[in-house]
This record gives sequence, structure tokens and C-alpha cells, in this order.
Amino acid sequence: MFDTMTITKAGAAVCGSLLIFLLGAWAAEELYHTGGHGKHSEQAYVIDTGEDDVAEVEEEVPFEVILATADAGKGERVFGKCRACHKLEQGANGTGPYLYGVVGRPVAASEGFGYSGALAEVVDAWTPEHLNAFLENPRGYTPGTSMGFAGLPKVEDRANLIAYLATIGG
Repeated sequence: MFDTMTITKAGAAVCGSLLIFLLGAWAAEELYHTGGHGKHSEQAYVIDTGEDDVAEVEEEVPFEVILATADAGKGERVFGKCRACHKLEQGANGTGPYLYGVVGRPVAASEGFGYSGALAEVVDAWTPEHLNAFLENPRGYTPGTSMGFAGLPKVEDRANLIAYLATIGG
């Protein structure tokens, strides 16, 4: 069997080989990448492709135009994200207030629901524009709201949802 000295020599050989490998890798890196691989280095020759000169400006379409072309059928599918907390039947509050006739309705007008108070400080009525801004980022639009939903980032989804909610009790 192996004695302690043989195991020590084998361990030292493995460690020595690893050290030689690491030193060789460092030497090769320095040999092939001489100068200029730090933070303050510049390219020696830059090819002008013209990409910096022409910046594409994405034209923003007004929300009213997007809302005018919104699809209530697609909004019904988007409402699936809201269904866990909100009901569409008048007076049937869930975790959140009922959404029957919400488009155009005054804020905090859902009977029997305890609002957080933050909404009334921001808006008076749920116009499509206010709903759009609220649905994009509820906590950013009304700081202090108890609504835990992260929001709908796509403006088309928000417009479709608002079009669908306008058909419910409106």
C-alpha cells in the first residue's frame, strides 16, 4: 500500500502541475494581449458605419388612437390576470373592488369596499387615460395603494382591457 511520503509526493506533484499551468496561462495572456486591454484603452482604428449618425426615433402613438382600435375580445383574455382579485358583477367585491361600470366611474365608488385612500388623492374619476396610467404601474401611479399587481407593460393590452371593461356595465 502507499505510505504517507508517497501520498505527499503525489499531492505535491498535482499542486505543482496546477501552478505551472496557471503561470503558463498568465504568460500566454500577457504575450498575446499586450497593451490596451484595460479600462482606458482605445481602438487603434475605428470603422465608421454611420450607425451613430442616424438614430431611429420611434414615433409614439397617442393612447386615444390605440384605444380607438382596441379589441374588447382580446381585452377579455387580458382580464384573466385581474379575475383573481376583481369581479365584474355589480356589488360583488373580491380582494379588489368590483369592476362593473368602472370606466367613467368616480374613484372609490365601489360600495362595501375599503379603499386604501391613495387613489382619491391622485384622480377623481376612472377615465380611460387614468386607467391606462394606473394599469401600467399601479404602485408608481398611486404610491400607497394596496393593489399588489405589477402592471401591464404593453399599451395594447391596457387598451384592449379598457375597451373590454367599457363594455361591462357601461
